[in-house]
Amino acid sequence: MTHRVYLRPAGLVAADRSLGPSDYSGLLPLCGNGPFDFTALEVIRRDGRQVARRLVALGEVWESGTRSDYLEADEVLDRLTRPRRRLAGLDMTRTQIMGVVNVTPDSFSDGGRLADRAAAIDHGLRLIEEGATILDIGGESTRPGSDATPLAEELRRVLPVVEGLAAQTDVVLSIDTRKAAVMREAAGAGARLINDVSALSHDPAAADTAADLGLPVILMHALGDPKTMQDNPRYDDVLTDVYDYLDGRIAQAEAAGIPRSMLVVDPGIGFGKTLGHNLQLMAGLALFHGLGTPVLLGASRKRWIGTLTGEPIAANRVVGSVTAAVAGAAQGAQIVRVHDVKATRQALAVATAALTGREPPLDGPKVAP
Repeated sequence: MTHRVYLRPAGLVAADRSLGPSDYSGLLPLCGNGPFDFTALEVIRRDGRQVARRLVALGEVWESGTRSDYLEADEVLDRLTRPRRRLAGLDMTRTQIMGVVNVTPDSFSDGGRLADRAAAIDHGLRLIEEGATILDIGGESTRPGSDATPLAEELRRVLPVVEGLAAQTDVVLSIDTRKAAVMREAAGAGARLINDVSALSHDPAAADTAADLGLPVILMHALGDPKTMQDNPRYDDVLTDVYDYLDGRIAQAEAAGIPRSMLVVDPGIGFGKTLGHNLQLMAGLALFHGLGTPVLLGASRKRWIGTLTGEPIAANRVVGSVTAAVAGAAQGAQIVRVHDVKATRQALAVATAALTGREPPLDGPKVAP
């Protein structure tokens, strides 16, 4: 690996958009129009396996001359401060809540509970009432050790649910799949967002299909296949390794005709990571804003939360999951993927108000009467 410089925004403070350009010598807007500014940068320099980190106040950057001379990463700094466009009609200046609808018999958290079409639709509508602005519908479990689901079975599971929800709500429906055929059929049924845990790498037709559909795509990092991803996962430096992987997948998506403004990145908490890896990614989450896309955090109910809290039952990890979502939002994550929507919405409302000093906007339910 050649020499590379990474920038993690640090020293986040509540944004004050009343400031003029001359007042911004010591801070910069994170993602242009989001709730936070940043006052410092962690400059990460990597040569092969050697990684050096230094925390630098923005004032020191300006005093040193041009940004590019000092940081060697001017394009990344531009991406950190560039406003994020709306995604599938959703405002990316605040954290959106993606509710999980697992239509699988073997999901790690709620496997089998929503395998019935009516139960899955009712669950989705309840999550909307609780505050979800996105519903992520999946018919293939990607928990550690899981086997692949045949195409016909995955379609049988998800299409009736997508169709049923699309008829009753205008909330964004996301299809959680690695398969191009499922993406296409679900889009026809009403899905407006693609969530691919393989970052469009599992199915050779996925990138072209997503480009043809013109839908936004979530690119997630996973180390290997779900069947084997937790078999002794290793990284040279997990934070920059995951960043580089997602950077490469963005390039592949752009080559297929999907613009960066239609992409979201997800570092893949729990997908081929140890507890230590997950904690490093959580602590360094703001680094991924340097990719110039919205950032999604999916930490809800996962095993690492159970390890930290001593809670073996996934459904009982609500407090830990909500805490993780708030930690992500405090680093500017634009989307949190959660099972416990009501608790997460309440926590985000309080945390956002406390961190910014402003009352957050509250959206009403979007279920058809």
